[in-house]
Amino acid sequence: MKITTLGCLGAYPYNGQGTTSFLIESDDYHLLIDAGSGTLLELEKVLDPLALNAVIISHYHHDHIADLGVLQYYWQLYPKTEERELLPIYGHGEDSIAFERLTLPNVSQGFDYLQEKSLEIGPFSITFMKTIHPVICYAMRIVEKSTGKVFVFTGDSGYLESFIDFTQDADLFLADTYLFAGNEKHFAHFTSKEAGEIAKSANVKHLVLTHLPQHGDLEQLQKQAQDAAGDTVEVSLAAVGKVFKI
Repeated sequence: MKITTLGCLGAYPYNGQGTTSFLIESDDYHLLIDAGSGTLLELEKVLDPLALNAVIISHYHHDHIADLGVLQYYWQLYPKTEERELLPIYGHGEDSIAFERLTLPNVSQGFDYLQEKSLEIGPFSITFMKTIHPVICYAMRIVEKSTGKVFVFTGDSGYLESFIDFTQDADLFLADTYLFAGNEKHFAHFTSKEAGEIAKSANVKHLVLTHLPQHGDLEQLQKQAQDAAGDTVEVSLAAVGKVFKI
C-alpha cells in the first residue's frame, strides 16, 4: 500500500501548502481520501485525476472538501476520447445536504458508507468510527486485503479512548495533530502528546502527524509526540509530496 500526501495542513492553506488530502494506491487501484484545498494541483503531479477509482470523505468541513467540486468539474469538462464511468464518492449520509452534493449527474455518484458494516472498495476493506468534532466526522481503518496491512486515518477528532482499539496494531497511523502538548482534551483535535499516547497504547508501528498547524515549531510537535509514543513507535511529520509505503 502506498500513501502519497497531497495536503496536510489544518483549517486553511498557507505558504503554498494545502489542506488534508491523501492518495492511497494498491494493485493499480487509486483511492483519494479527502479533497482539501490544493488537492487537484498536487494530484496532477502524481496521477491523472481521471484515473481515480474512488473518493472517500471523512467529513464536510471546507478544509477537507474544498477541491471536491473542482475535481467533479474536471471529470465533467475534460475532453473525452471515450465514455467515462461515474466517479464513486463515498461519504456519510448524516448531513443530507452535503451528501447530496457528492452526486453530479453523469459525473459522480455519492454512496453512504454507513450503509455497510464494512465497506469493500477495490483491494481495501474499510471500517469506520465516529469521532468527536464540531461536525459529524468518521475515522477510517483501511485494510489491504492481499497483505493484511493496516492504515488508520483519524479524520478530525479530539481525544477518544476508543481510538486505542480502533488503531490497534496499525502499520501506519495518520493522526490529526493540530495542537501542541498542553491543550489536551480539546473538543476537535488531538495534541501531539495524545497522538503519541494512542500510538503507544495501540502498538502502532509508524505514527504520522497530519492536519498540522501553520504556526509554531513542527520539530517540537514531532518531539512531543515521540516522547509520548516511546522508542518502539516511529514518529514522522506529513509533508506535501511525502510518500509512505507499508
